[in-house]
Amino acid sequence: MSFFKLYSAQAELISAKKVDVEIDISNGLYSFGIVGLGDKAINESKDRVASAIKYSGFKSPKQKNQKVVISLAPANRKKTGVSFDLPMAIGYLAAAKEINFDPKDKMFIGELSLNGQTRKTQGVMQVTLFAKQAGFKEIYVPEENIKEASFIDGIEIFPVNNLNQLALHLVKNKLIPVYKNVAHKIVEEKPTIDFSEIIGQESAKRALLIAASGKHNVAFYGPPGTGKSMLARSFSGLLPNLNSTEVIESTSIYSLSGLLKNNLIYKPPFQSPHHTSSYSAIVGGGQYNKPGEITLAHNGILFLDELPEFDKRVINSLRQPLEEKRISISRASESFTYPANFILIVAMNPCPCGYYKTNIKNCVCSPNNIENYRRKISGPIIDRIDLWIEVTNLDQNEILKTKQINKESVSALYKKWVIECREFQYGRSKKLNGEIESKEIIDFDLNREAETLLFRIFEKYKLSMRSFYKVLKVARTIADLEKSKEIKKPHILEAVQFRYKNF
Repeated sequence: MSFFKLYSAQAELISAKKVDVEIDISNGLYSFGIVGLGDKAINESKDRVASAIKYSGFKSPKQKNQKVVISLAPANRKKTGVSFDLPMAIGYLAAAKEINFDPKDKMFIGELSLNGQTRKTQGVMQVTLFAKQAGFKEIYVPEENIKEASFIDGIEIFPVNNLNQLALHLVKNKLIPVYKNVAHKIVEEKPTIDFSEIIGQESAKRALLIAASGKHNVAFYGPPGTGKSMLARSFSGLLPNLNSTEVIESTSIYSLSGLLKNNLIYKPPFQSPHHTSSYSAIVGGGQYNKPGEITLAHNGILFLDELPEFDKRVINSLRQPLEEKRISISRASESFTYPANFILIVAMNPCPCGYYKTNIKNCVCSPNNIENYRRKISGPIIDRIDLWIEVTNLDQNEILKTKQINKESVSALYKKWVIECREFQYGRSKKLNGEIESKEIIDFDLNREAETLLFRIFEKYKLSMRSFYKVLKVARTIADLEKSKEIKKPHILEAVQFRYKNF
């Protein structure tokens, strides 16, 4: 009879929780059981672990008359995935007296193939960060996950290639060198679409500059083919790279979703789901409670092209994340709260055919169709979008200017202005204007002329309080772009021009 205990962790979206891996071996006919509310992938791991042990030069549990019980504690919390293969295998070898080591201050995570090689595993960054915060001194991760793990400083990280290598290391026969954290170089890439490639639409470009500077939501409306999607896709070129906290959050989300490739997420994510996407694909949840497009866009951009074509439930589900920067999903058995702090960009036509009140083509939609089309966008959603921009068809003179396009990057210049404007905001309130709560807006400096104008507009147009605060936030960003300490009348006038109009 023997017992051994070591440590792993269950990765969550941007965090992790400790899991004690306990192995008990007793005499009797062969059996191998795993307890602790594991899913099917964990229950199947007993065969992977047994095979990996055999091909690593040790005697397989199946070749012995013994009863093996592995407990993943605490037993009342669900465990999912394949990340417990490595700790279960190395823990079994220690319990079976095949190797001897002290598990104190060590954490293990990783999937094993049948021949004992480690495989890339989801959620390694979250587990590494948790291990550091929980006071562990060493963590052992699959070699393929070393890049995301090494972003976390303050803990010794060991890249494991296979089970035999780890066993030799733990008994100090052949040590695995600690992975040395190197500075992660961020290669500045040119934006996919530069502002210099977009002809005309100066008002829309100005709105995107304001949106990027203050983290404001944007809506484009106009007939098909006027460049709404192109403008939206060029927007990511204006945003600065993520800071270290945001890199950890976004990389963790993509890692746990199985979407992380070789590199970390340094640039703001850009998610553009199709309008036929299901509710759970956009919002999250589903059978395995995975994050949806709303959460994948965290710290970045969510672009919904042809907004009225999306399911009405999807459109209305945007209310909570736009207001609270998170999305809550409730199921019969449990509830989840996912982060969802993004800039929303939407594009839409004025009617289903796209040509209502345009001089391009005659509209073929009935009044009833037009009304139903517009009704899909509720008042609360309209209120939560800061900047509404009409994108019209170009005239002949603007098209002829194509030959005179400046080949220098306009997006790079705009990005410089955005970074400077954001520094101005962080220096004042440690937040971007779009993230400031209503109670903090009273601290904004307005000169008397701007204040008088703002309240006249409030009374004349019967603005809701949310719209009133949105105008004030956008005006504050416009003032910041001009490095003005106080909000002036022109700033209010420009901000009002971007409010919703019944197109």
